[in-house]
Amino acid sequence: MDINVVNSLTYEDFVQIFGSVVEKCPLISAAVWSRRPFRDLADIETHITEFIHNLPDSGKEGILRCHPDLAGRDLQSGTLTRESQEEQSQAGMDTLDSTEILHMYRLNAQYKERFGFPFVICARLNKKAEILHQLSERLTNDRAAERERAIEEVKKICSLRLRNIVRCDIQTKL
Repeated sequence: MDINVVNSLTYEDFVQIFGSVVEKCPLISAAVWSRRPFRDLADIETHITEFIHNLPDSGKEGILRCHPDLAGRDLQSGTLTRESQEEQSQAGMDTLDSTEILHMYRLNAQYKERFGFPFVICARLNKKAEILHQLSERLTNDRAAERERAIEEVKKICSLRLRNIVRCDIQTKL
């Protein structure tokens, strides 16, 4: 997407287009809109990242709580956001057998009980075996370390979603 087009978007259009780059947190895109004009897409990403970084721990945990469980109820029932559905499918989370689903359910429950927010990993950069491994391994982290690790994963997800928006826009124009 041409940066001039991005900079000329109305508040409503900007939030509609960029509102899902952080899962179920259009408020972040709404806040970043006021930082226009942007130099390029990387500048938008920097503003989003800075916004997240400057949140108190409770705000960061709020962002994490907006994420669905991997291979959880929302995937099984088809109620994930379009972006999460695509990401979980690419990682193979929709192909788990009943044993793997039960194992994932148990690990997700342990994780949420320990940390108070769902396990977040950039599914597009991982496959189901690595996701299961990371979920088990990260259960040993302390809360502060895990919150920061999960936020870093949110930033990866955001970065890829931003690139996907641009790619979709370019393909639409061709």
